[in-house]
Amino acid sequence: MSSLDIVEAEHLQASNLFYRNPALYDSVQADSDTVTVCRSLIDRHCPEARTLLDFGCGTGRDLAQLAQHFDCVGVDLQPGLVHYVHRVRPRLDVRIGDMRTVRLGRTAEVLVCLGNSLAYVHDNQDIQSAFRTFAAHARPESLLVLCSPVAAIEHSAPQQARVETHLGTATVTIHYEWDLRTQINTMRRHWVFDSGEEARDVIRRRVLGPRELELYAALAGFDIVEIISESGATRLTGPEAYTVARYRALSCLG
Repeated sequence: MSSLDIVEAEHLQASNLFYRNPALYDSVQADSDTVTVCRSLIDRHCPEARTLLDFGCGTGRDLAQLAQHFDCVGVDLQPGLVHYVHRVRPRLDVRIGDMRTVRLGRTAEVLVCLGNSLAYVHDNQDIQSAFRTFAAHARPESLLVLCSPVAAIEHSAPQQARVETHLGTATVTIHYEWDLRTQINTMRRHWVFDSGEEARDVIRRRVLGPRELELYAALAGFDIVEIISESGATRLTGPEAYTVARYRALSCLG
């Protein structure tokens, strides 16, 4: 990692409670159906696939389930998350790397970028770089599965929820801000655990609409197969969606 990558990773870790406490992320996301939806998409469009690369694999929670069916390698920008995976899920092959620049020297039949990982890439040029990375690890007909925000979340009043975690139950108060110019959705969270402990974090995610995703995919040599809601419905109904694309290759990616 370059010095700039290290600074960015440290900034993200400081701003996101889940990066500071990966076990908290695992417990909060215990009921997530991300892998179920992802597997159904792979089975539908690339049923013979045996190899998979996960860009932005985080704690490896999803990758561990995918590794039951595929030969997998995971990559994440956060050294703390990668070290957590090595400690908690030592059988996984997970490496430190930036999805904008990493080159693993291998290709796979399926490429995934789940958990809104792409949304942490905010700059247009950096988004193009991320898609070039996907292309660099694809072979003709490789499948790309992304999960990312496609619409902003806007609430004039704070939202509140009770969340079960390995640290106990917490009341989480969330404020959302939407910057149309930058297409950044900012989520500010205030965690109050029943134990009395408190924490705050700030999450900033870039929203890419479906047509933008089509464009970035096409520029990197991918054709969109389908874009569906996070529940798996074919009609886009929520702020997040799964984008499925197939690699057709380019004569020169630049």
